[in-house]
Amino acid sequence: MSEYIDVFCVGEAEAILPELLSRLEGTHGAKLTERINICKGIKGVYIPSIDGEDCIIERQIKKTYYMPESMIVPSSGIVHDRAAIELFRGCGRGCRFCQAGMVNRPVRETDLNRAKESILKIMHSTGWDEAGLLSLSSCDYSHIEELIDVLKADLDSRKARLSLPSLRMDGFSVGLAQRLSKQRRGGITFAPEAGTQRLRDVINKGLTEENINGCLEEIFTLGWDRVKLYFMMGLPTETEDDLKGINEIANTALKIGRKKRGRNVNVSVSVSGFVPKAHTPFQWERQNSMEELLEKGRLIKHLNRERAITINYHEPKQTFLEGLLSRGDKDTGKVIEQAYKKGAEFDNWTEKFNLQLWLESFEDLGIDPYKYTRQRDENEKLPWEIINVGVSREFLIRERHKAYKSELTEDCRSKCSNCGLNCMML
Repeated sequence: MSEYIDVFCVGEAEAILPELLSRLEGTHGAKLTERINICKGIKGVYIPSIDGEDCIIERQIKKTYYMPESMIVPSSGIVHDRAAIELFRGCGRGCRFCQAGMVNRPVRETDLNRAKESILKIMHSTGWDEAGLLSLSSCDYSHIEELIDVLKADLDSRKARLSLPSLRMDGFSVGLAQRLSKQRRGGITFAPEAGTQRLRDVINKGLTEENINGCLEEIFTLGWDRVKLYFMMGLPTETEDDLKGINEIANTALKIGRKKRGRNVNVSVSVSGFVPKAHTPFQWERQNSMEELLEKGRLIKHLNRERAITINYHEPKQTFLEGLLSRGDKDTGKVIEQAYKKGAEFDNWTEKFNLQLWLESFEDLGIDPYKYTRQRDENEKLPWEIINVGVSREFLIRERHKAYKSELTEDCRSKCSNCGLNCMML
């Protein structure tokens, strides 16, 4: 996007916006070039017209982050129709496919009292009767049980509730979901990500077969009737056995559910194609072709023999386009503009999506789309490395090599993984 954006802020708003806005104050009406020059020299600010393509921009972070006490309330219903509270920022688990977990390091928690005050104030000012505890893995918040306890009386008096959008497959997470539910809910969602223990170790998911089975036993015992399971296909080192493992987990879930809840149990499986992401240990990997993903999705569906199990997989054509944008370079921006001119818009809506417009745009500009989904060499200079997110290239390569040996890396909150960030300097 460097040809279309004047000024990029790389990092967290709390660390960059105060100085940026202070400098720009009172410059309304000045020439664009003058305003751009005013932004020069601010840490974390990238100005393509001045800095060029050889500079390194350091991602800016802060030890403490802003917690709003109010939000804009829409006049119509929205998908996430609730107040949003960020309990902590970052994630230390180190899933090797997860860009958010890598680029938002280190983990920084808000204290218990601040979290409580923020939740009550934002619910009072907005009128929402639900607050979503939003973090990459909210159940990992060290004060989560205390927070639920100290808020119970206030929330009960308001007839309000808390929700946990992200749950891990363990008894602790299920117990939290149960405590937050005023009544038995029909469905609950988890993401095992891969069908076998070997492949879960490759991606450093930190989830065992015992965790999965124990979690399934727990949720159906506590009264849930439906479970939704998210997986990926096309992960590095994947074999047919790993794909078959997805069906095996789904069948195990159904078997446990029927034992605990009877015949009215439903298991929903959603499988998406893996897309390698920048700034992760898998940023060098080849992305599966559309044909490969289509074949894998059909295999998973073909293996299903149970009506109570619903299996859906993400459209491989959309996954292919996501891959082109995920690891794009300067040329990709030109393609986006060209595709827009041809009529591409709202591409995430299946009925609006037309891959042919994108392929024609690549052809018009003489750019090979398949260069973006190929495997990269570890010595190759990557276009996104103009940004230093704090996690070192050496760490990412080390994690990639550990993945191929199915070796786990501990949560960095319990043992430092030497990722390159000096957390003590925050």
